Amino acid sequence: MKLNRTNALWAGAFLVIALAVLVVAQRGQAVEVAVVTQGKMQQSVVTSGRIVDINRTDLASQSTARIERISVREGDQVQAGQILVQLRADEAQAALAQANASVQEAQARVRQIQTVQGPVSTQQLAQARAANLQAQRELGRTQDLLRQGFVSQSRLDEARRGADAANAALLAASAQAQGDTLGGAQLALARAGLDQALAAQKAAAARLDQLSLRAPAAATVITRAADPGDTAQPGKAILTLVGGGETRIQASVDEKNLKFLKLGQTASASADAYPERHFSAELSYIAPSVDAQRGTVDLKLRVAPEVDYLRPDMTVSVEIVTAQVPSALMLPTDAIRRDDSGALFVLVNQGGRAKEVRVKSGLQGVGSTEITQGLAVGERVILPASNVRDGDRVREQSTRAPLTGVPPMPGFTS
Repeated sequence: MKLNRTNALWAGAFLVIALAVLVVAQRGQAVEVAVVTQGKMQQSVVTSGRIVDINRTDLASQSTARIERISVREGDQVQAGQILVQLRADEAQAALAQANASVQEAQARVRQIQTVQGPVSTQQLAQARAANLQAQRELGRTQDLLRQGFVSQSRLDEARRGADAANAALLAASAQAQGDTLGGAQLALARAGLDQALAAQKAAAARLDQLSLRAPAAATVITRAADPGDTAQPGKAILTLVGGGETRIQASVDEKNLKFLKLGQTASASADAYPERHFSAELSYIAPSVDAQRGTVDLKLRVAPEVDYLRPDMTVSVEIVTAQVPSALMLPTDAIRRDDSGALFVLVNQGGRAKEVRVKSGLQGVGSTEITQGLAVGERVILPASNVRDGDRVREQSTRAPLTGVPPMPGFTS
């Protein structure tokens, strides 16, 4: 009797356990799910960079000289052509004065040939022609008188010598006149000397001008690296100016993101100094090569001219929009699984059972992926944290909150 009661108790316990196991089995495995949502999705590359000005100018001397005067300081506005730095110019001024004197001398030489020497040579040529004509006539008469026996042979020889001398004088006067007239050698030589003097004058003036450092355009002084009395060295900046041109952002991104970037893409940026003020920019330059040491690609973005509160070398955050879909199906990235072949699939809760569904993906964001094929809005996808297989019974224990906003692509910092 006692044995029968004990057996009955054990049988009842086993029955309760069996019923509990059956109930649990019917309820299915507890899982967490994510709901497929629909909305605007945007794929972006995020990086940081600095503000640069394409009209950034380093004002430096071209020669070693003492600085006599610097008329500006950091923050001053300057105008194009304004003298900002004056270097010692004693020797250059003396050289220019000497060059001016040489020009005056060369000009006087040209005028002398044109107004004095040229006319004199012309008159001398006319006289030589007349003397030569007279000598030739005298030679002819003497030859006639010799044939008639009125003069001796010595008289003819004397007349012939006079004619030869007159002809030689004519040739010399002709050469002198030709050299002193327009196109002549003497005038050409004088004009060449004038050209040399003018060139030397221009060079001396240029050397003197180089000692007065001027602003190339309207700009702002951002750096002053010297003071009066210092010695300026060739190529070493005394002042740094910016302004008058486009403002740009210089940044870099990881080379793996190069495939997403195209010229003309828009970007949203904000300076660290003004995080609440966002401004637009346009991708205007992608470096043709990759930095081998850093594995990055350099970028430049053009900033709209109306953004006037930026300063050179400011740090800015940039989000470049590489693609966007106005009405995309979105799912948490970690809800998507891969099989041994790399194909994408998810497990969907359909009537309390897990069902494998093949999917295709599109845009990729931080924690979110666009689903282009396989799912519909509102479907409930089982997250991989649960050890569930296709066909298993499941029960939803929790639901992940739907994605809000459109996060950018991760990890693209310079």
